[in-house]
Amino acid sequence: MQKRFNVTGTCFPEQHYMADISAKFQATLQLVENGEYFAINRPRQFGKTTLLEVLARYLNESGEWLVFNTSFEGIGSEPFESPNQFCGSFLRLLARTISMAELPEIEKILKDASMQDSSMEELSETITRLVNSTDKKLVLLIDEVDKSSNNQIFLDFLGMLRNKYLNRHKRFEATFHSVVLAGLHDIKTLKLKIRSDEESKYNSPWNIAADFDVDMSLHPHEIVPMLEDYAGERGVKMDTSAIAEALFYYTSGYPFLVSALCKLMDEKLMPLKEEKTWTVQDIETAADRLIKSERSNTNFDTLVKNLENDQALYDLTYRLVIEGETIPYSVHAPIVYKGVQHGILKNGHGIQVHNRIFNEVIANYMTVKLLSEGRTLTIETTDPYLLPGNALNVEKVLTKFQVLMREEYSKNDAEFLERNGRLIFLAFLKPIINAKGYTFKEPEISEERRMDIAITFFQHKYVVELKIWRGEEAHQRGLAQLANYLERQHLDEGFLVIFDRSGKKTWEKGWLDLPGGKRAFAVWV
Repeated sequence: MQKRFNVTGTCFPEQHYMADISAKFQATLQLVENGEYFAINRPRQFGKTTLLEVLARYLNESGEWLVFNTSFEGIGSEPFESPNQFCGSFLRLLARTISMAELPEIEKILKDASMQDSSMEELSETITRLVNSTDKKLVLLIDEVDKSSNNQIFLDFLGMLRNKYLNRHKRFEATFHSVVLAGLHDIKTLKLKIRSDEESKYNSPWNIAADFDVDMSLHPHEIVPMLEDYAGERGVKMDTSAIAEALFYYTSGYPFLVSALCKLMDEKLMPLKEEKTWTVQDIETAADRLIKSERSNTNFDTLVKNLENDQALYDLTYRLVIEGETIPYSVHAPIVYKGVQHGILKNGHGIQVHNRIFNEVIANYMTVKLLSEGRTLTIETTDPYLLPGNALNVEKVLTKFQVLMREEYSKNDAEFLERNGRLIFLAFLKPIINAKGYTFKEPEISEERRMDIAITFFQHKYVVELKIWRGEEAHQRGLAQLANYLERQHLDEGFLVIFDRSGKKTWEKGWLDLPGGKRAFAVWV
């Protein structure tokens, strides 16, 4: 069977092209061998289940361990309605995980107890019996613990494991050598609604857990082996190091996005190419195709749902994506912590959207939302902005945008325009470059709260900087920063859209000289 890139469920090395997660595995294995109890809390589709599977396989094959690799996915809510139901269901779940291991004595203990145990105390005694019935070390892995983490019985279960852990060196007690929980939330700090009056409390029974500090993102050196495996098997030519860097550039190592881009390259773009090659520009095209895809995927759906369901998170993300604000990072701020949990935000130079693809998906979503709320923009087709050689007349684009904004201001809607100027520009730009190019926003740290938009149009690249006017002195410093940025991008010309909120608008426009022989066309709106 030919391998493929996988974006759904667990990855298996015999079926899927996989990144090198050996360092992540070794760090996790060390925690298990040390007898730690811990939680792997990471965003959806971030490689948690695959890591548990790799860990379980290794431990089982060593012959020294007995691993119960379980999941609360799909067990429903019934097992959490009473201690009796939970104990029976949990023991049957353990029995199923070792049904192929040919351990009849262990299976008998589990099946007999599943029909008898009706309390956490009895379940605790059964675990002690299990441990004492074998010379192997027992490890409990539970995936998708979020499915039940809002339940008092789950808290009682954690409390029982905690007590056994604390008493594990006493003669009368025996317990799992290591317990690993995997899910979206940090079990140590999750707020749980467990009472009919919606009163919340923290689930302290898991405060014994060790910190899980393993970086689960896929870095370029971990992506390269996957590309080499694919290229060798399929006869595809590529600079694997450069391709891995490009994949990381757009995804920041989010495992689902790395696999999604590779899958799109293999199944959609490769059949259209005359030669079996991957280039950095192909990855750029794949990223744009993924962002603009007409077919929904659960990852992007979840991204939008999490923003829609939390106005504070939406507003914070809007300030980052659209306003280009620089906001200090603090994991102790609940809304920031929530954004990190969901994989939307990360700690970079202050708070940042996790990756460039999410940044574009969010910007497009917010733009469409603006237009769907009854705001109409009259925009010409692309053709008037074309120059010879399929170049984009960005000077004309910005001049037209200035005219549009001036006309809109005459309709006495200044407050809306001031608040949403950058979003309006993105909405204006979208149909002009649609199908012929794409944009990626590059947040830059600056006192002027600037946002650089890199536009790829056919084979050409342009940089448009959006910034808020904060006086002449700050403006000159900003021009020097733009010159440095253009130098890094190997460009001689840039473009500026300056939102002037200082009072009476001048509606200026023209070319400006920048340091280092660079220049920029600027419009004030």
